[in-house]
Amino acid sequence: METKKHRGNLYTDARVSRAPGIDRVTLSYDEDTMMCYFYLDEGSKLEMHTHVQSQSGIVIKGHIHFLKEGGEVLDLKAGDAYYFASNEMHGSIILEDTELIECFTPSRDDYKD
Repeated sequence: METKKHRGNLYTDARVSRAPGIDRVTLSYDEDTMMCYFYLDEGSKLEMHTHVQSQSGIVIKGHIHFLKEGGEVLDLKAGDAYYFASNEMHGSIILEDTELIECFTPSRDDYKD
């Protein structure tokens, strides 16, 4: 197991599985905000879910469909940004290998490895 690196307020966790085909690295956090890097394999899915944290992100590479309640689909590619409000229902379908940077406010305790 890799060890967490700590430099000031910067924490870099080992790459961990969030779901099948979806890995996460926690880059930095404090109590108010958290930044993570996600690696998503083509064909993977993240079921519809909610969380208290607001979530914003940018697609670094790849192609992803974010699904929203009511059937809305966000068709996003490299350079596209997105936002989900606190408790907003969302999920995803990964159309090709994709990488994301996401920020959560407040921090997610379940991502503090």
